[in-house]
Amino acid sequence: MSEATEKGWLPDFLYRDGKFETGVAVIADANGRIKRFSRSQDALARVRRLPNRALLPGLVNGHSHSFQRVIRARTEYRTVAARDTFWTWRESMYHAALRLSPEDIYVAARMAFLEMALSGITAVGEFHYLHHAADGTPYGDRNLLGKQILRAADEVGIRLALLRTAYVRAGWKKELEPGQARFITPKPRDFIDDTDALDAFIQRQSVAGRAWVGVAPHSIRAVPLDYLLEVVDYARARSFPVHMHVAEQPAEVEACLAEYGGRPVAILDDHGILSSRFTAVHAIHLDEDEISGLARHRTTVCACPTTERNLGDGIVPAEALLAAGIQISLGSDSNVQIDILEDARQLEYNLRLSKRERAILAPAAERESLARCLFQVATETGAISIGAAGGSLEVGRPADFFTVDLNDVSIAGADRESLLSHIVFALERTAIREVFVDGEPVIDNGHHAKQAQIVQDFADLQRRLWST
Repeated sequence: MSEATEKGWLPDFLYRDGKFETGVAVIADANGRIKRFSRSQDALARVRRLPNRALLPGLVNGHSHSFQRVIRARTEYRTVAARDTFWTWRESMYHAALRLSPEDIYVAARMAFLEMALSGITAVGEFHYLHHAADGTPYGDRNLLGKQILRAADEVGIRLALLRTAYVRAGWKKELEPGQARFITPKPRDFIDDTDALDAFIQRQSVAGRAWVGVAPHSIRAVPLDYLLEVVDYARARSFPVHMHVAEQPAEVEACLAEYGGRPVAILDDHGILSSRFTAVHAIHLDEDEISGLARHRTTVCACPTTERNLGDGIVPAEALLAAGIQISLGSDSNVQIDILEDARQLEYNLRLSKRERAILAPAAERESLARCLFQVATETGAISIGAAGGSLEVGRPADFFTVDLNDVSIAGADRESLLSHIVFALERTAIREVFVDGEPVIDNGHHAKQAQIVQDFADLQRRLWST
């Protein structure tokens, strides 16, 4: 390299500007920022060769509840309820949430983040609402559990937007449930002070750009309007991203109508809450006026199709959202499955099943346009939503990327023209071989340096949680 501090990589195929290129190296500076792309023979001779690899920008997971990794596959049965829905699933989630110690929360988060890294995710938005002890008593360090999440992300090596969640009540005219005690911060001033303290901690302790704070009022049912307005005003003054569950369930819409006389997005719009920094998570049960409202404020929607199909939530109206100019990002949410490319393809496949058509989200009749659209949803839009610097390979952006093995059985035989479609619609995790964040290796040849210990600790946690 021309400078000893530079690092570079030369794959068979490099994805940038919406297409794959050959014979191009990506070169980063000592801080892990992309400095240039080069075809010069001198540069190509001195970078790290990545044979039989395609290199792509790191995936972005816009919405995760990492502690819910512990209930994966443990809710797949019928209860005594007349209908099993999100609301019956929620009881199992509360049961697990009450049993987790601060160390358990770290172990669960570290496992979830490891799985994300192994699937090509380089940044995650963690919608964090476990704040207190099981009985609702604040810890001496009111941000103890948030710091456990930060610790887990740092150890795995992925970027983290810690979206601190405001949660105040069970819902309009509803009694608080015991399982919600860990979530509740009754006073908005306490929530703001706690968020300020965590932000200051991150500024002192974290490498710049590796972790940051956002604000996440849980939902319009869990946060009354006066509290919501105070928190959003605070976030706006600090330029924090704001994320909120919106219209995930019909019952949420009905409760909003009963309490406020309007649907959720209309109420948020009427009170000046929507903006380009606002992300509406789920946004399934919308009418046309609500879609227009989201579009008018350039609000992002974060869809979580693998969770939404698992819970029977419904289908995100992705076709209508994109047609209105609304950007969509993706999240693993309950972490029943961690695979953002599966979320991307499910976004399309849900519409195919409901409309009995194909290529619904394709913007034009060119061969790779649908794959480009879905890959952008899995990368660039997610980065914008959570405030991450990555999402695409460009000069000045961090060297956050993953590679895929071109000989993996899931995509073997792909040529340059079909490669992105192979990756978006067929890639298995076995194909993902290297993951880099800031130009530093997180996954090498399909393996994390601490993988064995992370998996063992999580297995031990699961045995303790579920053996009684």
